[in-house]
Amino acid sequence: MSDIEEQRRKVEELKRKILEQKRKTGEPSASGQDDGLVRAEQARLQADVESKRKAEEEARRAEEEAKRKAEEESKKRAEEEAKRKTEEEVRRKAEEEAMKKAEEEAKKKSQEAAKLKEEAERKKALEEAQRHAESLAKKKAEEEARRQAEEAERKRREEEDRKKAEDSKRKAEEARKKAEEERKKAEAAEMASKMKSGVSPESLQTYVAMLNQAWKDGTLSKDEDDMLATLRGSLGITQQEHENLQQEIQLEMYLQAIVNGWKDGVITPEDSEKLDQLRERFHIPAEEHLRLEKQVRREILKQRS
Repeated sequence: MSDIEEQRRKVEELKRKILEQKRKTGEPSASGQDDGLVRAEQARLQADVESKRKAEEEARRAEEEAKRKAEEESKKRAEEEAKRKTEEEVRRKAEEEAMKKAEEEAKKKSQEAAKLKEEAERKKALEEAQRHAESLAKKKAEEEARRQAEEAERKRREEEDRKKAEDSKRKAEEARKKAEEERKKAEAAEMASKMKSGVSPESLQTYVAMLNQAWKDGTLSKDEDDMLATLRGSLGITQQEHENLQQEIQLEMYLQAIVNGWKDGVITPEDSEKLDQLRERFHIPAEEHLRLEKQVRREILKQRS
């Protein structure tokens, strides 16, 4: 619209210039021609204006069409963008849903795997505990069997030792009885010898019994010694006869101590100490000790063979 107005303004300006020129030159005869020129020029200008108007109208329509197309294109792009965004949102949600499902599935599988692993470990621990329990039971059974075997062996050895001890004791008792018999024979011989001196056998037996009783604990107290002295005086037994009888009793006691010491087949330190004390108390020579011990051992060996 501004171009048309500009053309109109130019036409009016041209008319004004022509009129001014006419007034200056004073040419009245040419007014009709000028009017024609003006009209022609106006027509041309009008045509130009119309052409420009049409062009502007066409441009306007083209602009509106372009604008419409641009709007449609923009709307289409917006719709496509919205569609794309919608599709993108749907795709994103689908991906998120798929990822969520995948994560849940992975979590589920992980939980199942952990559960399977835990079950396998529990089963393995249970089997290990069972194997350990079986091993302990087996070891305990072996130890019990070994203990029972050792107990049976110990009882067997104890029984053998008991039998050996009983056998040794029996043999020692037999040796003691044999020594007792020999002693009685010697006493009988001694009594027969004493009878020649005027002491009756009953008196000797009474004194020997009292002497044995006095030496029963291995020692002789002063009261016992005084009692024996009084008895000797009443029975008519001399000091020499007393010493001979006392020596025989001491030898018998010492022999019994040797038999008791060797009844288990070996002399213990306690038995050896007891024999040493008796030997010192009874004034028994070492040669006599060796003779008696040899006699006892020989009897024991003879009985075992």
